[in-house]
Amino acid sequence: MITLDDLRAAAARIEGRVLRTPTVPSHALSKATGAEIVLKLDNLQAVGSFKERGAANKLALLTPEERSRGVITVSAGNHAQGVARHASLLGIDAVIVMPRFTPAAKVTRTAAWGARVVLEGNNFAEATAHADALCAAEGRVFVHPYDDPAVMAGQGTFALELFEDAGPLDVFVGPIGGGGLLSGCAVAASALRPEMDIVGVQVEAYSSLSAFPGDELMPPGGATIAEGIAVLQIGRQPLSVIRDHVSRVLVVPERAVEDAITLMAEGAKQVSEGAGAAALAAVLTYPELFRGKRVALPVTGGNIDSRILANTLLRTLLRDGRLLCLKMDIPDRPGVLADISRTIGDAGGNIIEVSHQRLFTAASVQAAELEVMIEARDPLHAQQIMEELAKTYIVRRV
Repeated sequence: MITLDDLRAAAARIEGRVLRTPTVPSHALSKATGAEIVLKLDNLQAVGSFKERGAANKLALLTPEERSRGVITVSAGNHAQGVARHASLLGIDAVIVMPRFTPAAKVTRTAAWGARVVLEGNNFAEATAHADALCAAEGRVFVHPYDDPAVMAGQGTFALELFEDAGPLDVFVGPIGGGGLLSGCAVAASALRPEMDIVGVQVEAYSSLSAFPGDELMPPGGATIAEGIAVLQIGRQPLSVIRDHVSRVLVVPERAVEDAITLMAEGAKQVSEGAGAAALAAVLTYPELFRGKRVALPVTGGNIDSRILANTLLRTLLRDGRLLCLKMDIPDRPGVLADISRTIGDAGGNIIEVSHQRLFTAASVQAAELEVMIEARDPLHAQQIMEELAKTYIVRRV
């Protein structure tokens, strides 16, 4: 079991190698959630994630003989970048095994730090099995992404900084993948802020602790935007800490994580990956648990693929009604498109995209189907635009 002394030793060891990230209040998120939200911005780390804290501490503890053998790890991306960066700084040869479907941005950034990247396995478990075999064959030192006391202590330095900078807090909400971050922060909280609630967050497909504090479950797995916490089984050492110090574990749906990414970007002006927005997703999903309380949320990482971020923002805008997709059956005659455009413009809408199909979808050769994407101010405005069009045309909302 790691202790507060281990965390403080790790903080001294990695000082100057890892950025002390800012802790800031977010008035926009506070207004949206009904809680007083404080953000700790580890998305601003050099590798875009808190993960380099644990990697830096672990590698700094290696003996000269261990450094000469080189290191290997398995990761969906953020731990990979942390190990790659600090191995490069220390002159240690590093191999990183990543699942085949790791976002391209994380693969590219990991390789850019000088590590050899191996893409193997369809999920974290399969990638881990390959890394274990490669480690044995090459005689490397395995740097576990979470089930290691040195890594856990390094991640716990996040909480030491937070508690020094944030002032009084009622709740700390943290994502759980393998459990390294939450266990390290829980140790800090139990020693320094014993009155504070510690809440963990998992996504539905990887909710191994959804029966918390009962038995650990084997979740179904599958696709998730929060790939940074897409771990089927939490580490055994983090689990023992979490069972002792964490008050509850909340499970959030995919949609809530997408909404949190968008709110983080629009409200807090911070780019966050899915795992980094999971804590905010929990506050959005269970507002009654946090309303009126001062809540610390870690923005644990910002390494989200640009295409995924763009699609997430658009999906949220569609759900919110700020993007309106309409299909209309229209007569195929001159002036109809101009009339529709004028109606939308007069109603204050902005046309984003138009698809006009005559040949394959229209019921009559004298008709056409029009699909139009419109930007609106809010859901009420979107409804008003639709009602204006419906006065003249048959309109279906997609």
